[in-house]
Amino acid sequence: MRAPVELGIGKCRLSLAEKENRAKDDDPSSWSHIRIATKYPRISSEYFNARGVQVETIKLNGAMELAPKLGMCRRIVDLVSTGKTLQENGLCEIEKIMDVTAQLIVNRSAMKTNRHMLRDYITKFRDVTT
Repeated sequence: MRAPVELGIGKCRLSLAEKENRAKDDDPSSWSHIRIATKYPRISSEYFNARGVQVETIKLNGAMELAPKLGMCRRIVDLVSTGKTLQENGLCEIEKIMDVTAQLIVNRSAMKTNRHMLRDYITKFRDVTT
C-alpha cells in the first residue's frame, strides 16, 4: 500500500489515555512495563519499545474507553479528536503518540496494473488538496 496524497481532512491524534484519578500520581518516565488496549498494536508497541518500555497490548475493536472500566487494563491508545469521549468516560490524555490525517491509499498491485488511470486520480486529488 502507498499513501501518495495526504488529504488534509480528519485531523486527530493517536494518544495514550488513562483514568483521570490515576493520571495525577502517575509518572510515565518511571514506567518499565505497561498494559494497554488498542486498535493499533503495532504502532503502540513501536512507540513504547523506542522509549524502553515493555508493553503488553490487548487488541480490541470498538469503544476502547470501556477497557479500563472493565478492568482489562489501566491505559488505552486510541484516536482522539476533541477528547470529549475520553472525558465522558473518566479518562484523560497523557501522551500524544502522533498526529493523524486521512490519506489516499493506493494498492501496489493496482498501481502496477492501472498506473495511468490511478495517476490521473492521484493528480486530481493533489490538485484539490494543495
